[in-house]
Amino acid sequence: MQAKIQFERITKAIEYIQNNFKDQPNLDEVAEHLHLSPAHFQRLFTEWAGTSPKKFLQYISLMHAKNILKQDRSVFDATFETGLSSTSRLHELFVQIEGMTPTEYKNGGENLKINYQCTDTRFGRVLIASTSKGICKMSFIEADIEALNELVEQFPKAQFIWQSDELQENALSIFSLENVDLPQIKLHLKGTDFQLKVWECLLKIPMGQLSSYGEIAKQIETPKASRAVGTAIGSNPVAFLIPCHRVIQATGVLGEYHWGKARKTAMIGWEAGHCHEPV
Repeated sequence: MQAKIQFERITKAIEYIQNNFKDQPNLDEVAEHLHLSPAHFQRLFTEWAGTSPKKFLQYISLMHAKNILKQDRSVFDATFETGLSSTSRLHELFVQIEGMTPTEYKNGGENLKINYQCTDTRFGRVLIASTSKGICKMSFIEADIEALNELVEQFPKAQFIWQSDELQENALSIFSLENVDLPQIKLHLKGTDFQLKVWECLLKIPMGQLSSYGEIAKQIETPKASRAVGTAIGSNPVAFLIPCHRVIQATGVLGEYHWGKARKTAMIGWEAGHCHEPV
């Protein structure tokens, strides 16, 4: 019963923030709406949502600003209609969460050079893409053209070059049985603080071992945020390198996988067999 009450409170808080984000309500105002103390509300919301009320407000504000910029409107318009006090606050928000300025986002990756290729691996065909900083995308695909279109949607003004490079080859070596000592693989990721925490935690799961959504939530110190962890795992942009396939349900059920449950099963089985081969 208590859990249901708490869940209803969090739902009410999320609805309030979504409906009133243009007023940029502070912690006290949202807590007062729920008839809770600010400290208790802060703790409760963070446990259930996997992020603080302030961060959640920032994400909602950022999503609205991004929609405005996609309409080819100005940074000032995005600032004003999001309820922020100055363009510098919008700039700070974009840099903190998206890793780019509002203008860079509006320009859709203009001046960004992305090398990409589609190639076959032991678990199916993949599209892999890299910038000068590291791997920005690796996904299992059904059709090359559709996969490229998805990549272009993310960076509509970037320069795309069908080209293999050292970063990609280092990353693809993870599929090789022969190359046990994998070279250092660089990643170029953008995501929320919470997503990055989850993805970093996934990187620490050893090959041949499994974890659960609840265990990941505990490791990033948000033990009640299993659902939010699952959402972050589902948003993983780099298949296999960030091993979201090593996360299963606490009951032992494999659970869903963005690139197919059969592929997830094959990956887990291959890694387990490789790790337990006789020396």
